[in-house]
Amino acid sequence: MFKTLVATLLALFTALAFAASVDVNKATQAELEAIKGIGPAIATKILDERKKGTFKDWNDLVGRVKGVGPGSAAKLSAEGLTVNGVAYTAAAAKPAASKPAASMAAASKPAASKPAASKASDAKAAKK
Repeated sequence: MFKTLVATLLALFTALAFAASVDVNKATQAELEAIKGIGPAIATKILDERKKGTFKDWNDLVGRVKGVGPGSAAKLSAEGLTVNGVAYTAAAAKPAASKPAASMAAASKPAASKPAASKASDAKAAKK
């Protein structure tokens, strides 16, 4: 009898733990608002963006929903929000590496040539 009671309670707690997870691509307005940190405004923005297409990952959610940044995404994930069943991780949310703008600008500019006066002095130095 005691083992049955413990097993039932364990099953109940397990079910509650999984029920706390809310997928952003499947949730209703009410389910989104049940997540601590999501109010009616953010829930509406999420649903409006979801009409345009499902969220692929956390980067997609953060990029498309104004008001949800990396910090709030981490908090929302801790409260049970998932994207396609995946919790937020900082490593997964980093944007793809790209070349810095400064190095790209330097690569696109031709090398500067020496002024004529410098070329003349270089020729004199070469003769000596």
